[in-house]
Amino acid sequence: MSELSKDMEAEHWDQVIEPRGKLLDLNLKEVWRYRDLLWLFVKRDFTAQYKQTILGPLWHFIQPIFTTLMFLFIFGRIANIPTDGIDAIPFYMSGIAIWNYFSACLTATSSTFVANAGIFGKVYFPRLVIPLSTVMSNIVKFGIQFLLLLAV
Repeated sequence: MSELSKDMEAEHWDQVIEPRGKLLDLNLKEVWRYRDLLWLFVKRDFTAQYKQTILGPLWHFIQPIFTTLMFLFIFGRIANIPTDGIDAIPFYMSGIAIWNYFSACLTATSSTFVANAGIFGKVYFPRLVIPLSTVMSNIVKFGIQFLLLLAV
């Protein structure tokens, strides 16, 4: 045996490093205790997105309408893709609403930890609050688009 393996056999490890919890231990009780902070982040995300635009929150209505009209023109008129008997406007608008929610959540949550790194070092709060606030503010936008879909 080599000298290195003899030294390793002679050592006795007295501390075992184990994970604190399960892989997906989300600790939702702690997030619930910080629900006021979560609500503040949701309001911040929602208002900051269109704060400096002329039409403000009206973009939540305008964007799916114009996108639906573009889909109707491109896929319905130019490409002649059938919707199998479903009215074209609700067909396209439902897909747009779901896709907008998914893509907004995915792109926004992927950058939350980098964008809010300064906050994490200053005060303790559950790290899950920031991505949850992004998802919840996008739920508000999805709700507006869903109400628009129901109106059509």
